[in-house]
Amino acid sequence: MIKMIALDLDETLLNTDKTISEANAAALRQLHTAGIKVVLCTGRPINAIWGYLEQLGLTTTEDYTITFNGALVIQNTTKEALAQSGLSRNDFKPLHAFATAHSYPLDVLDFDQVYPVADLAKSEYQQMLKAPMTFTPTAFNDLPDHLFSKAVMATTPAVLDDVVANLTPALREQYHVVRSQPKILEFLAADMDKAVGLGQLLTHFGWDFSNLMAFGDAENDLGMIKAAGDGVAMLNGQPEVKQAANHITPKSNNEAGIAAYLEQVFTELKD
Repeated sequence: MIKMIALDLDETLLNTDKTISEANAAALRQLHTAGIKVVLCTGRPINAIWGYLEQLGLTTTEDYTITFNGALVIQNTTKEALAQSGLSRNDFKPLHAFATAHSYPLDVLDFDQVYPVADLAKSEYQQMLKAPMTFTPTAFNDLPDHLFSKAVMATTPAVLDDVVANLTPALREQYHVVRSQPKILEFLAADMDKAVGLGQLLTHFGWDFSNLMAFGDAENDLGMIKAAGDGVAMLNGQPEVKQAANHITPKSNNEAGIAAYLEQVFTELKD
């Protein structure tokens, strides 16, 4: 029995213009009212998606969000962490050396702000993210010695293609590397993805992955798509995500594909 619905944002729940269609919002609000947990799963911090949470009515004491691609499970209203994990500054030393050798940009994120690494090429992450986060340019050796959620390289698709081609087996083993958008490559702890955070949240409620329906479109959604009792790929999703999924939405993200699929599955939404 599905008790929780997990949703990626970009090109999944969101239209290409970064809005939630009213059809998607109405279906999710109705299921949430009926007692099904609706959980947004994103690489962003919660403050950057607060408008979406309000639109969906996910503002009760029992509502949580998976942020930083699984590294932080946070209660929506109190902002208290249910689970948190990440990487140290030392863990990023091989990545910094790689970026230095190839003149790539790098941003390192903790759970409150972003540190564009000042001794590397200039990053485009702040312009791409367009979120209410603090950006503090900092030399790598001056980064604070505390827990970080991930690092990102934000640049042109062509440069990121070059990054992927140059990644060594050692780097691929040390980090979980995912391309969340054509212009953003993310470096997480080796065992970290959205499924990790969702597993922690399911356990909190006394459930397991058989109770989860998960929607996604891209590489960083593969973990939760594969783990979920019903993993659903978007019609506009990447081929490998569609191949891994149990089902595919009948419509794309720009055609309220989430609502179209939910209406097929849940009797609460049927006339």
